[in-house]
Amino acid sequence: MIRLCGDDDFEVVYEIINDGASAYEGVIAADLLGEPYMSRGELRRELADGVVFWGYEEGGELVGVMGVQDLQDVTLIRHAYVRTAKRNRGTGGGLLSFLRKQTSRPMLIGTWAEATWAIHFYEGHGFRLVSPEEKDELLRRFWSVPDRQAQESVVLADERWFRATAD
Repeated sequence: MIRLCGDDDFEVVYEIINDGASAYEGVIAADLLGEPYMSRGELRRELADGVVFWGYEEGGELVGVMGVQDLQDVTLIRHAYVRTAKRNRGTGGGLLSFLRKQTSRPMLIGTWAEATWAIHFYEGHGFRLVSPEEKDELLRRFWSVPDRQAQESVVLADERWFRATAD
């Protein structure tokens, strides 16, 4: 079952993000990994900035989360994570498919360039990498990330984005 996460889910969302982010260890540069990966304060700031989390519930337990944030004329997918023990079972794909149906806006996703599994996952769901130049512009326009993080990131967009920017 996919459901909106509420205030009561804060700690579980926090746990899922940090558990899921363990996949980055040894993959992305060590200076980009915090401990924890996302602090409670950072999560509170994301929520205050308008990120809304949806969760995939299995047996009464949240096993995956994916945030969305509407900014200007796009929807960003933010902080998509699945518990380590529950990966590769369709959780992420189910969340992404559900959230894509909730908006008619173009969707953008930022992730680490070295997280090739994440890039392949999004490509398998119809997203495509934007050019490095467009990535830099989009990161400045829609995200607040340090320059170092921007250097190590990619942005993927759905077909609606490419259609809208082709006009």
